[in-house]
Parts: sequence; C-alpha cells; structure tokens
Amino acid sequence: MLNGKSINMKTLKINLWFVTVLLLTTYSYAQAVVTTPKRSPRAEFSQTFGITKVTINYGAPKVKVVRGDRTGKIWGQLIPFGLQKINFAGKGEIPWRAGADENTTITFSTDVKVEGKDLKTGTYGLHMIINDEKNVTVIFSKNTSSWGSFWYTPDEDVLRVDVVMRDNAFHDVLNYSVTKLDTKQAEFSLSWENKQIPFNVSADTPVLVTDNLKDELRGQFGFGWKGKFQAAQYLTRVNHEPELALQWINESIGVQKTFQNLSVKANILFQQGKMKEAMPLLDEAADMANNNQLNGLGYLLMTNKQLDKAISYFQLNVKRNPKDANVYNSLGEAYKAKGQNKEALKMFKKSNTLNPPKFVKDSNDQFIKELQGK
Repeated sequence: MLNGKSINMKTLKINLWFVTVLLLTTYSYAQAVVTTPKRSPRAEFSQTFGITKVTINYGAPKVKVVRGDRTGKIWGQLIPFGLQKINFAGKGEIPWRAGADENTTITFSTDVKVEGKDLKTGTYGLHMIINDEKNVTVIFSKNTSSWGSFWYTPDEDVLRVDVVMRDNAFHDVLNYSVTKLDTKQAEFSLSWENKQIPFNVSADTPVLVTDNLKDELRGQFGFGWKGKFQAAQYLTRVNHEPELALQWINESIGVQKTFQNLSVKANILFQQGKMKEAMPLLDEAADMANNNQLNGLGYLLMTNKQLDKAISYFQLNVKRNPKDANVYNSLGEAYKAKGQNKEALKMFKKSNTLNPPKFVKDSNDQFIKELQGK
C-alpha cells in the first residue's frame, strides 16, 4: 500500500508525461504539411475572346454529398436570399463567395466592360448576392486573398452589376463556363444545381488588337513583309483604321511584292471606292496567283460588283487549270450573276464531267436544276 507522498509523486510523473506527449503531438501537427482531397476541390476556367483572356479560380462544391442529396435545398437555403447574417470578425452580413472555401477570383488580361460597365485589367475577388429566385448582384472586389466572403467589406467593392438567374439543366458540381462567345465579348455563367447565373464581359477588341500590333511591329515582326501584311489584313477585315492599314500594306509591299499584300491593298482601295487604282494591283497579283488565289480574286471582284473583270479572271483560271472541276463551277457562278445563263449552264455541266468533289457536284446540280427550270 502506497502512502500519500508516493501517490502524489506518481500523479506528478503521469501529468508531466501527458504534458510532454501533448506538446510533442501539437508540435508535430503544426509542422505537418500533407495533401488530402478537398470536399470542394479547386478549379480554374479560362476563356479568350479577341485577345482578352478571362480566368476564374474557384472551389467546386457538389449538390450530392456524403451527408445526403441537397437538391432543392441550394438556392434560398444553403445559399440564402439576400446577404447572409453572421457573427464573425465583427461582420454582420456577407454575400456568397460564388464557389467554396477560399476566395473565388476572376482575372482580366485587358480592360473590359462587365454588363456594359468599365473594369480595369487585373484580378478581383468575385462575390454574389442572390437577391431572390431571379435577381443576382455580382460583386467585383479589390480583396483577392481572404477566405471566402468572411472578411468581405463593401468598402473594397470595385464594381457591382445586376443580372438575372435562369433555369438550367442539373449540374451536380458547381462550374463556370462560357455560354456565348465571339471576338468582342463572352457570356460567362456559373451553373449549379438547376440554376445558371450569366454575366457579360466585353472588350474593344479592334482597339486592343491595333495597340498590340503597333507594339509587336516594333520588334522582330516588323522585319520582312509578313508582319505588316497580316496587321493590315486584320484592320481591313474589321474595317478599323483604314489609313493605318494602307500604311502598313505599303510598307509590306516595299519589302517584297507578293500575291497576298497586293490583293490586300487592292481590297483596301475597293473599300475606299478607288476602283481604278485597285485594278492594276489585282492584275499584278493575278500574275502571281495559284489556282485557289486566282479564284479568290474572282470572288473579290464579284463582291465588289466588278463582274466583267471577275469573269476574265475565272476564264484565265480555266485556261490555266482545264481539268479542275471547281474553276468551271466558279466561272459558271460569274456568268449566272451577269445573267449569261446559257454560258453558266454550259460551265456547270462541264464541271460535272470532271469528277468533281461532292460539294462542287452538289453546287453544280443545284444551279443546273435552277437554270433548266427557267
């Protein structure tokens, strides 16, 4: 049997051992760096329109989780309507983080407009207020590093836009995607459960591209004929800064005359109504043209209502390539546009004797049927 002093000593030793183990365990946990799966894994979505790249980084929660199926309990419940009331870090109400876990962020590589409102290039925290079953406020915050929306403050808002939430096919995993796209704008959409939240991002693509071209042409792309040819070709295609396009194409021609830069200059002059100045350039380009290029010149002339000249180029192509079914089809189109239907019918039938590819034969047959019905 132990006396009281022995019991106290034993208790002291046990307590010291426990504290030592606890300290070592706590230290080991603090120092551990391990990777385990997240319930809402990080995801990234990027889309470029024009030369503007938009990247969204977010956590991707699921509707159906280990704890059960939350279908029908997302909007208005898990994600409350209006601001969420919390008692944390002195915050009273916060928006939704538009994802899960860490801050959802969105990065724009150029200046843009979101729903028609200006937003500078950079990275922003992305938050949303689900006001009700249809109306959503999308918030772009200068704070990009906080955890979710817990440290959100309206003082850091850079932009707010109002959008309309719409019904959507079921998505178990929250994701961002592009639902409309062209060279000047894109519609980005958050999809989760049976709802979708879209917002439009646009940019002045011709201006951005032109500014970028000016910079690029001061480097290695400014040497040789190709860089300034491609730059002028772009400006001509989008009908932007025609005088600069003419300057660049002249500089390209000054380095080396090619079919490409001569035909682009002719097209610029066509757009400016300078037909007489354009024709000699086209004749010079035609001398350098291969089969497809010469056909292209013919269609360029047809587009500019220069049918006689177009017919002469198609006739030249037939002479150069008498066994090509496509050149007879093109000449037939020009004759038909000019109202010379007998000549057109002859060309389409001739094309069909030369074993044309399906798309050419289908075109011939359609025109033959149309002309024989007259």
